[in-house]
Amino acid sequence: MHPIASGAMSPYHAGVFSLAVYTILVMLFIASQLFLAAWLGEKKKTEEKSRPYECGMIPSGSARFRYPVPFYKVAIFFLIFDVEGAFILTWAVVYRLMGVAGFIQMSFFIVLLLAGLFYIWKQGGLDWKEV
Repeated sequence: MHPIASGAMSPYHAGVFSLAVYTILVMLFIASQLFLAAWLGEKKKTEEKSRPYECGMIPSGSARFRYPVPFYKVAIFFLIFDVEGAFILTWAVVYRLMGVAGFIQMSFFIVLLLAGLFYIWKQGGLDWKEV
C-alpha cells in the first residue's frame, strides 16, 4: 500500500465507500427481485393481457391521428405569453428595487412582445383555419 498524498480523497473514505456499498447492495436487491418475479410469476399469454391498457376501455381505431397546424400555433403562442407573464410577475415583485431603469426595460420588453403579437396577427397566424 502506498500512502495517499495529503489533501487527496481516499476511495475508502467513509462517505464514498459507504455510498458505493449501498449502491451495490441496492442493485443486487433489485436484480434479485426482478429475477424472482420472472422465475416465479405466471406466464399465461392471453389476448386480454396483450391488449394495450386504455383506462378500462377497449381500444378502437388507431391511436395515431393528426392535430391541425393551428393547434400547434396556439400552443406555441401560449408558451410565449406564459413566459412573458412569468417575467412580468417577477418584475412586479421587485418593482421598487429596480426603479425607473427596471420600468423602462420592462416597458421595452412588453412593447417588443406586443409588436410581435401584432405582426403575427397581421400575418394571419391567429386565424383558426385549415392550411
